[in-house]
Amino acid sequence: MSDKYIPRLIEVHKKVLAEMVKKYNYGNVMQGPRLKKIVISCSHNAAKEDAKYLDEAVSQIERITGQKALRTKTKKAISNFKTKVGQPIGCTVTLRRDRMWEFMDRFINIAIPRMRDFRGLSNKSFDRVGNYSIGLKDISIFPETQASKITKTIGLGITFCIKAATVSEAVTYLGMLGVPFKK
Repeated sequence: MSDKYIPRLIEVHKKVLAEMVKKYNYGNVMQGPRLKKIVISCSHNAAKEDAKYLDEAVSQIERITGQKALRTKTKKAISNFKTKVGQPIGCTVTLRRDRMWEFMDRFINIAIPRMRDFRGLSNKSFDRVGNYSIGLKDISIFPETQASKITKTIGLGITFCIKAATVSEAVTYLGMLGVPFKK
Protein backbone atom coordinates (compact mmCIF):
# COMPACT_ATOMS: atom_id res chain seq x y z
CA MET A 1 0.00 0.00 0.00
CA SER A 2 1.12 3.51 -0.72
CA ASP A 3 1.07 6.28 1.85
CA LYS A 4 -0.69 8.71 -0.48
CA TYR A 5 -2.61 11.43 1.33
CA ILE A 6 -6.38 11.28 0.74
CA PRO A 7 -8.40 14.43 1.49
CA ARG A 8 -10.92 13.99 4.32
CA LEU A 9 -13.89 15.10 2.23
CA ILE A 10 -13.36 12.25 -0.28
CA GLU A 11 -14.26 9.75 2.45
CA VAL A 12 -17.34 11.84 3.32
CA HIS A 13 -18.24 11.93 -0.40
CA LYS A 14 -18.13 8.12 -0.60
CA LYS A 15 -20.47 7.79 2.40
CA VAL A 16 -22.85 10.42 1.02
CA LEU A 17 -22.91 8.67 -2.35
CA ALA A 18 -23.77 5.34 -0.70
CA GLU A 19 -26.65 6.98 1.21
CA MET A 20 -27.94 8.69 -1.94
CA VAL A 21 -27.90 5.39 -3.87
CA LYS A 22 -30.29 4.00 -1.25
CA LYS A 23 -32.42 7.16 -1.07
CA TYR A 24 -32.90 7.69 -4.83
CA ASN A 25 -32.76 3.97 -5.84
CA TYR A 26 -29.94 4.35 -8.36
CA GLY A 27 -29.05 1.22 -10.29
CA ASN A 28 -25.37 2.11 -10.10
CA VAL A 29 -23.14 4.30 -7.90
CA MET A 30 -22.05 6.21 -11.01
CA GLN A 31 -25.59 7.57 -11.42
CA GLY A 32 -25.23 9.57 -8.21
CA PRO A 33 -24.28 13.23 -8.12
CA ARG A 34 -20.65 14.23 -7.83
CA LEU A 35 -18.56 17.36 -7.64
CA LYS A 36 -16.65 17.80 -10.92
CA LYS A 37 -14.75 21.05 -10.33
CA ILE A 38 -14.73 24.34 -8.45
CA VAL A 39 -14.22 27.56 -10.41
CA ILE A 40 -13.07 30.63 -8.48
CA SER A 41 -13.11 33.96 -10.28
CA CYS A 42 -12.42 37.55 -9.40
CA SER A 43 -12.64 40.77 -11.33
CA HIS A 44 -11.30 43.93 -9.81
CA ASN A 45 -12.76 47.26 -10.88
CA ALA A 46 -9.67 49.16 -9.70
CA ALA A 47 -7.52 47.09 -12.09
CA LYS A 48 -8.57 49.38 -14.94
CA GLU A 49 -6.67 52.33 -13.49
CA ASP A 50 -3.83 50.57 -11.68
CA ALA A 51 -2.46 47.09 -12.46
CA LYS A 52 -1.05 46.60 -8.94
CA TYR A 53 -4.57 45.95 -7.59
CA LEU A 54 -4.99 43.07 -10.00
CA ASP A 55 -1.55 41.72 -9.03
CA GLU A 56 -2.64 41.89 -5.39
CA ALA A 57 -5.87 40.01 -6.11
CA VAL A 58 -4.06 37.36 -8.15
CA SER A 59 -1.47 36.73 -5.44
CA GLN A 60 -4.15 36.44 -2.73
CA ILE A 61 -6.25 34.00 -4.79
CA GLU A 62 -3.15 31.93 -5.52
CA ARG A 63 -2.46 31.77 -1.77
CA ILE A 64 -6.04 30.68 -1.04
CA THR A 65 -6.23 28.01 -3.74
CA GLY A 66 -2.63 26.82 -3.91
CA GLN A 67 -2.75 27.01 -7.69
CA LYS A 68 -1.64 29.54 -10.29
CA ALA A 69 -4.40 31.90 -11.40
CA LEU A 70 -5.19 32.64 -15.03
CA ARG A 71 -5.50 36.37 -15.74
CA THR A 72 -8.58 37.33 -17.72
CA LYS A 73 -8.93 40.20 -20.17
CA THR A 74 -11.90 42.09 -21.53
CA LYS A 75 -13.34 40.84 -24.80
CA LYS A 76 -15.29 43.96 -25.72
CA ALA A 77 -14.78 47.68 -25.37
CA ILE A 78 -17.65 49.13 -23.33
CA SER A 79 -17.58 52.89 -22.97
CA ASN A 80 -19.92 53.01 -19.96
CA PHE A 81 -17.55 50.73 -18.04
CA LYS A 82 -14.48 52.51 -19.45
CA THR A 83 -12.90 49.31 -20.72
CA LYS A 84 -10.82 48.59 -23.80
CA VAL A 85 -10.36 45.33 -25.69
CA GLY A 86 -7.68 43.14 -24.13
CA GLN A 87 -7.47 45.09 -20.88
CA PRO A 88 -6.57 42.87 -17.86
CA ILE A 89 -9.55 42.94 -15.51
CA GLY A 90 -9.58 39.77 -13.38
CA CYS A 91 -8.43 36.22 -12.79
CA THR A 92 -9.82 32.72 -12.53
CA VAL A 93 -8.75 29.39 -11.04
CA THR A 94 -10.24 25.96 -11.76
CA LEU A 95 -9.72 23.35 -9.04
CA ARG A 96 -10.06 19.63 -9.67
CA ARG A 97 -9.28 16.38 -7.79
CA ASP A 98 -7.46 16.67 -4.44
CA ARG A 99 -7.10 20.48 -4.51
CA MET A 100 -10.83 20.78 -5.14
CA TRP A 101 -11.68 18.60 -2.12
CA GLU A 102 -9.15 20.41 0.11
CA PHE A 103 -10.53 23.82 -0.87
CA MET A 104 -14.11 22.71 -0.28
CA ASP A 105 -13.18 21.31 3.15
CA ARG A 106 -11.47 24.58 4.15
CA PHE A 107 -14.35 26.63 2.74
CA ILE A 108 -17.02 24.70 4.67
CA ASN A 109 -15.20 24.25 7.96
CA ILE A 110 -12.99 27.34 8.26
CA ALA A 111 -14.08 30.17 5.93
CA ILE A 112 -17.88 30.00 6.22
CA PRO A 113 -17.90 30.10 10.06
CA ARG A 114 -15.76 33.26 9.87
CA MET A 115 -18.43 35.14 7.87
CA ARG A 116 -20.03 38.01 9.71
CA ASP A 117 -23.74 37.56 10.60
CA PHE A 118 -23.86 34.19 8.89
CA ARG A 119 -27.25 32.48 8.90
CA GLY A 120 -26.70 29.91 6.16
CA LEU A 121 -26.14 29.91 2.42
CA SER A 122 -29.07 30.37 0.08
CA ASN A 123 -30.22 27.21 -1.65
CA LYS A 124 -31.69 29.27 -4.50
CA SER A 125 -28.33 29.88 -6.22
CA PHE A 126 -28.46 26.75 -8.36
CA ASP A 127 -28.71 26.92 -12.13
CA ARG A 128 -30.90 24.53 -14.12
CA VAL A 129 -28.14 21.89 -14.38
CA GLY A 130 -27.31 21.83 -10.67
CA ASN A 131 -24.24 24.09 -10.48
CA TYR A 132 -24.10 26.18 -7.30
CA SER A 133 -22.66 29.73 -7.27
CA ILE A 134 -21.70 31.90 -4.31
CA GLY A 135 -20.51 35.49 -4.28
CA LEU A 136 -18.23 36.67 -1.48
CA LYS A 137 -17.72 40.37 -0.83
CA ASP A 138 -14.39 39.95 0.95
CA ILE A 139 -11.68 37.28 0.86
CA SER A 140 -10.45 38.01 4.37
CA ILE A 141 -12.58 35.11 5.69
CA PHE A 142 -9.88 32.76 4.39
CA PRO A 143 -7.00 32.33 6.88
CA GLU A 144 -4.45 32.12 4.04
CA THR A 145 -4.91 35.75 3.05
CA GLN A 146 -2.39 38.32 4.12
CA ALA A 147 -4.55 41.07 5.59
CA SER A 148 -1.63 43.50 5.81
CA LYS A 149 -1.08 43.38 2.03
CA ILE A 150 -4.74 43.95 1.06
CA THR A 151 -5.35 47.62 0.25
CA LYS A 152 -8.82 47.28 -1.32
CA THR A 153 -11.52 44.71 -0.68
CA ILE A 154 -11.39 41.80 -3.09
CA GLY A 155 -14.53 39.85 -3.89
CA LEU A 156 -14.80 36.32 -5.22
CA GLY A 157 -17.24 34.27 -7.22
CA ILE A 158 -17.18 30.56 -6.42
CA THR A 159 -19.00 28.01 -8.58
CA PHE A 160 -19.34 24.37 -7.58
CA CYS A 161 -19.88 22.38 -10.79
CA ILE A 162 -21.97 19.32 -9.92
CA LYS A 163 -23.00 16.43 -12.14
CA ALA A 164 -26.54 15.63 -11.02
CA ALA A 165 -29.78 14.53 -12.70
CA THR A 166 -31.90 17.18 -10.95
CA VAL A 167 -31.35 20.33 -8.91
CA SER A 168 -32.95 18.73 -5.83
CA GLU A 169 -30.34 15.95 -5.98
CA ALA A 170 -27.57 18.57 -6.14
CA VAL A 171 -29.02 20.42 -3.13
CA THR A 172 -29.25 17.17 -1.16
CA TYR A 173 -25.73 16.18 -2.19
CA LEU A 174 -24.13 19.49 -1.09
CA GLY A 175 -26.16 19.51 2.12
CA MET A 176 -24.98 16.01 2.98
CA LEU A 177 -21.37 17.03 2.26
CA GLY A 178 -21.71 19.70 4.94
CA VAL A 179 -22.62 22.92 3.12
CA PRO A 180 -24.74 24.90 5.61
CA PHE A 181 -27.90 25.99 3.80
CA LYS A 182 -30.61 28.19 5.31
CA LYS A 183 -33.39 26.22 6.98
